[in-house]
Formats: sequence, C-alpha cells, structure tokens
Amino acid sequence: MSNAGVAAVVVTWNRCDLLAESLRALDAQTLPPQRIVVVDNASDDGTQGLLAREFPHVDVVRTRRNTGGAGGFALGLRRALDTPCDAVWLMDDDTVPETQALAALVAARQSYVDPAYRGRLPAVVASRVVWTDGRDHPMNTPRRRPGARAPDVASADAVGCVPIRSASFVSILVDAALARERGLPVADYFLWNDDFEYTTRLIRGRVGLWCPASVVVHKTATFGSTDADPGERFFYEVRNKVWLFRRSGGLAPLEKAAYAGSTLRRWVHTFAGSTDRRTLWRGLRRGITDGIRTRPADTAGLIDEALGGDEAPPPSGGRDSRG
Repeated sequence: MSNAGVAAVVVTWNRCDLLAESLRALDAQTLPPQRIVVVDNASDDGTQGLLAREFPHVDVVRTRRNTGGAGGFALGLRRALDTPCDAVWLMDDDTVPETQALAALVAARQSYVDPAYRGRLPAVVASRVVWTDGRDHPMNTPRRRPGARAPDVASADAVGCVPIRSASFVSILVDAALARERGLPVADYFLWNDDFEYTTRLIRGRVGLWCPASVVVHKTATFGSTDADPGERFFYEVRNKVWLFRRSGGLAPLEKAAYAGSTLRRWVHTFAGSTDRRTLWRGLRRGITDGIRTRPADTAGLIDEALGGDEAPPPSGGRDSRG
C-alpha cells in the first residue's frame, strides 16, 4: 500500500458502547488505517461526548438527522475521498475487527493478480464476518460469484480468497479510485440493499474478493439471516429492490433475472416464517408502488441537507446501527 494508505469509515447511530469497542479495535490493528472517519447519524445517547473524550484523533461527521446506513456510508465515503487515499474500509458500528483484519485485506488486495488485466486491483475485498460465538454470520457471508471463470477462481485462490459478486458494508475494503469513478452509495435507500447495489456497481466488470483471513465480529443482537421477520422495515427491502432492478447499473440483464428469482424465493420464506403477515403485505404493496412510481433522490443533495439544511423527519426504521 502506498503512503496514502487506507481511510476507515464507521457509521453509527445510538450505539455508544459498541462504537467504542469498534474504534478501539481499529486503533489496535497491526496495520492501522491512516485515517478514521465516524459518521454520527444524529445520535442522542452520548456518542458526541464519547468521541470527544476518548477518540479525539477521529474525524467526526455529525448529521442533523438520521440518514440511515445508505446516507451514512455515502457521506463517510465522500469525506474519506476528499483526501488522498488508496482504499476505504467501510464498516458498521457493531463490527469489531480482529487485530489482523485490515492487514489481511490489504495483503489480498496487493497480492492479487488479475488474469485479464495485470496490475489492476480488486474493486472490493470483503472480510469474513462471524458472530459472537465464532460462527460465520449468515447475514454477511457472500456467495461465490456465479459462473466465475476458472482463471478468476485460480487467481483468487492463490491469495487465499474467493471471487464474489456482492458484499455487505459490515467490513469491505473499496478501491478509492474506482469509487471516485463510479460514485457513492445511493443515500435514499436509507437501509437495506444499499450495500448490495453499491458493491455490485463497483464489481461489475471488475473483481470482488472474499478474504477469510480477515475476520471481524458482527455483534448483532441475534444470530440470523435476511430471512428473519423484518416487520415494518420490509418496505425498504421491497422498494429498494424495485429501484435496484429498474434503475441500477450494478447488474447485467441476465443477472437481474437471476437475482429477482432469488429475491422472490426469499420473500416467500419471509412470509412463511412471519407472525405478522399483515405488516409484511402492507410493506410489499407500499414498496412496489413507491419503487415503480418514484426514483431515488439525488445523493449529494440528501447528504448536504442532512449536514446543514432544513430539518426533516427521519424515515421510519428499526433500531439498526445505520438507521
């Protein structure tokens, strides 16, 4: 990695204790990030005081309202890219990286040899995400890239990685030059599918890697997958998927068909396991209607407004680290 190094971005909302644990783990990295940016999504639980007292070296961006994970990562990535850096490490506030996590991501990024374009770096390198008991977290374990070519698999395997098509914001290392070229996450997603849309957009025509040697602990309240009953938040899953399939350039047409089929199967499982299907049906109807009739608002405008424009009520959402 050049002297410009890595900027880390952590998005937080009302999880002061977990944030502190995450930041201490960042400071303890064997290869520490050159810069840490924390996006405080209008927390009211003492986060401001914690950051001022214990982490004065951190660059803090505080919003006037909760922008969700999508807005938080868009804002944090924009802030990180304002200064020279080679890569940006994105993570949630309930992510606690083991001491070698960043070093492993950087080693994989630097050592990988692209079989098609020698010298071209991976677009995204994702960590192995485990739960508090050491099990792989099903919510954040990417699948091997469908239809990956043998040379791509071999090149990934040579650096101890697996080729992937998407990843979550829980812990990914993003190529800074490519992020400047392809833009920011779509802030109006608020939560859900923001990371899927963004990483597929970055990885399309490029290489994404899953790096098992880079381990982070995702301290979610429960061990579960995206099939878990989402309640009111199902609206965001549906609306954002419709936006993604209709408007995002992250997936090729055949990929959209394949992922749409997978999405429908997962929704069936979600309904089957729900104890409140009325809420899900309401979210499904609203999500489809909004996804068809509307489009995401301009990201730059949304995050600028959240930093200093008129106050606006935050969208309804569950108690998520990013919204």
